[in-house]
Amino acid sequence: MDEKQVYAVRTYLNGRQMLSSEWPFSNQLLSACIEQKFVESKPAIVYANNHWHCERCGNHSKHLFYTHYCFRCTQLCTYCRHCFSMGKVSTCTHLLQWKGRPFFFNARDESCQWEGQLSPLQKKAATHLVEAVQQKNVKELIWAVCGAGKTEILFPAIEQCLRQSLRLCIATPRTDVVKELAPRLAKSFPKLRQSVLYADSRNQFIQAQLVLTTTHQLIRYVNTFDVLIIDEVDAFPYSYDKSLQFAVNKAKKSNATVILLSATPSLKLLNDPTTRVTKIQRRFHGKPLPLPRFEWIGNWQNQLKRKKIPHKILSWINHYNDKPTLLFFPSIYYLKAFSTLLDKQQVNHGAVFSEAEDRHELIRKFRSGQINLLLTTTILERGITIADVQVAVIGAEQPIFSEACLVQICGRVGRKEEFPTGDIVFWHYGLTHSMIRTKAHLKKMNKEGGV
Repeated sequence: MDEKQVYAVRTYLNGRQMLSSEWPFSNQLLSACIEQKFVESKPAIVYANNHWHCERCGNHSKHLFYTHYCFRCTQLCTYCRHCFSMGKVSTCTHLLQWKGRPFFFNARDESCQWEGQLSPLQKKAATHLVEAVQQKNVKELIWAVCGAGKTEILFPAIEQCLRQSLRLCIATPRTDVVKELAPRLAKSFPKLRQSVLYADSRNQFIQAQLVLTTTHQLIRYVNTFDVLIIDEVDAFPYSYDKSLQFAVNKAKKSNATVILLSATPSLKLLNDPTTRVTKIQRRFHGKPLPLPRFEWIGNWQNQLKRKKIPHKILSWINHYNDKPTLLFFPSIYYLKAFSTLLDKQQVNHGAVFSEAEDRHELIRKFRSGQINLLLTTTILERGITIADVQVAVIGAEQPIFSEACLVQICGRVGRKEEFPTGDIVFWHYGLTHSMIRTKAHLKKMNKEGGV
């Protein structure tokens, strides 16, 4: 085994935990790496205390394992259904991990090229984050309103990581958020190499100092990061999926600094005695958070089933036909039904949801102004910033529109300093506590922020 082979294996595997079935080199090289203790190989699925356990994602729920005849080992084999989308983990596969000397490529220049100025509240939060990076083994929560400039608050902490040669990860639950953050960070830190990881990403520089990723991709990392930032910590699926929280704990070093970002943190997180909380109640441009207005729309579901668009909605769309507009729907079914009716009326629009194959292309067109009207599910409740956007929620009374969700939807409006206001309308068939609490939440933040 020569130096080039060792380098290739280290570049591929260092800091990561990959399946033996994903090994891109020869079996002879794997045997040599294990023999010389460069690589550790351990079972991916183990059986203990009368139940199966997945060593990659932490799953131990009985109903999420399945036993079948396996073509690879030619016998009965059990695999984990929970993390199947990340590659099949079964009793005949092993997890491979680099055990030699760790490394990553440091940035040569830690200077930030962002030319903006932080507000006093942003500076306070940024100072706390720099201190957290310096202290290590601490947990910091930044509770900031939508549009507070959370990304820019991170810049001094990123610079501190570069000065100390620390490896940094920014993880977020949504692919769309990763795609929005990546170019902004690349522009602000042009000499910092970054890996941008999500389900369809290709040809990434794996050993970059900054890893920008969806939380799902953290399943492939182990004991790697000195600083781990979880953006939108309250968002689905991270807040509901224990395996993603397991992945975070596995990916960070034991003395790592953990930074959490959220506009709508849970009471459990706010009451966690191990977490220091810094609150930012005002947007970076100092203008108030726009408040939603409520409009009764009647039985909108029946109207759509009768292939009729409610008059109020059509009037709203026509009124803002020269501005970017976002329409949120409670389900894919009603989104598609509405889109079909718009097609019949020859209204130019896009429709995005999790399974839409052209989703990212439509979002790109919406950003560039090629499409002014975009229909969406809650998949775009966060992670998208469009200047002068107007927002409406159809069926705001539906259970999927929780207070946290509605706060995030309202947070799409007025984010840019040039356009700090905008229309937010909740069309409903009956008021809900979530709608009322959303408006009260935003009013309270404006009051605390002195705007």
